[in-house]
Amino acid sequence: MEKRTRVRARVISHALRDFVKESDKVLIMGHKNPDMDAIGAAIGVQKLAEVNEKEGFIVLDPDDINYTVQKLMEEIEEHDYLWSHFITPEEAKDRITQETLLIIVDTHRPSLVIEPELLQKVERIIVLDHHRRGEEFIEDPVLVYMEPYASSTAELVTELLEYQPNRLQMDRLEATALLAGIIVDTKSFAVRTGARTFDAASFLRSNGADTTLVQKLLKEDLDQFVERSKLIKNAETYREGFAIATASETKSYSQIIIAQAADTLLSMKGVTASFVISKREDDCISISARSLGDVNVQIIMESLNGGGHLTNAATQLRDITVFEAKEKLQEAIDHYLEGGQ
Repeated sequence: MEKRTRVRARVISHALRDFVKESDKVLIMGHKNPDMDAIGAAIGVQKLAEVNEKEGFIVLDPDDINYTVQKLMEEIEEHDYLWSHFITPEEAKDRITQETLLIIVDTHRPSLVIEPELLQKVERIIVLDHHRRGEEFIEDPVLVYMEPYASSTAELVTELLEYQPNRLQMDRLEATALLAGIIVDTKSFAVRTGARTFDAASFLRSNGADTTLVQKLLKEDLDQFVERSKLIKNAETYREGFAIATASETKSYSQIIIAQAADTLLSMKGVTASFVISKREDDCISISARSLGDVNVQIIMESLNGGGHLTNAATQLRDITVFEAKEKLQEAIDHYLEGGQ
C-alpha cells in the first residue's frame, strides 16, 4: 500500500528549486558502481538544475562504472551536451565553492557515495533516495526526500521535475535514461510498482522517452547469462518457499551477476524469497536477497549487517567461507520465521 502524497512531492520540488536557485552550481553524486537508477536520477537532477538556470555536474568515476550502464554511457558520450556535464571526483573537488549545492541520489549512506570527501567540503547537501533509512546517514542535510514506497529514485526525480513551475523541455536521451532507471528497478513494472510509477513513466514517454532505446540499453551479454545460469543451477529449497543458491568456494562472481541470479531465481515456481551466496572479486562474500513482498528480506539482511528494501536487499561478509555464510543465512531465516519479524 502506498503511503506517500503528491502534496509532499510538490512541496519538496519547490523547496529543491529554491535551494538550486540560491546556489552557484549543483553537484550530483550517486553511489559507487552506479546502476541505471543512479545514473538516470542524476541526469534528471541535472535537468532540474538546468530548468532553474544553474549548471549541474554529475560526479562519476570512469574506473568504477557498472557494466549494466555501459551502453547508456556510450550513448551519453555521443551526446555532446550531456557528456559535458559529467565530471570526475577530482574535478568536482576543484569546482566547489561556499555556494555549491551537493545532491546525493539513490543512497543515503556516506560510505557508499562515489567520493565521501565531497560530503566534508560542501556546506549544503540534499538527499533523494528510495531505500529505507539505515543507521548510517549523511550528516546534517538541508533537505531529505526519502520514499521507501517509491519504485526507484528515478521515479522520485521524475515527479520533482513534473512540479517545476518553469516549462520543461526534455531531451530524448534524458527522458529515456530516467525511464530505464524505473524499468530496471521495477523489473519491467513487475515489482514495487504503484499507480504513480505508471504516472511517472507516462510523463517521461510524453516527453520523448524511447522504449525501443530502453530495450537496446538493457540488452544482456550472452557470457553473463551463462555465468548466471551456473549459479542458479546450484539452488536448493530451504524451509517453505525459500530458495538458496551457493557458488563454489573457488569461483568468484561480480555483484551484478549475483543480484541478477537472485532475480531470476525469484521467478521460479513456488519461490517466495530467493538468496544467492557467492564470493566476489574483492574476496568478500556477497548475499543478494529478493522477495515478492510476502517476506521482508531487508530484515533478514539487516540481521547480517546488510540492508536494502522490503523486496530487494543484500549484505557483504568478510573473513568467512561460502558454506559458513549459508549457515548464517539459514539461522537468520529461522529467526525471522520464528518471530524475529
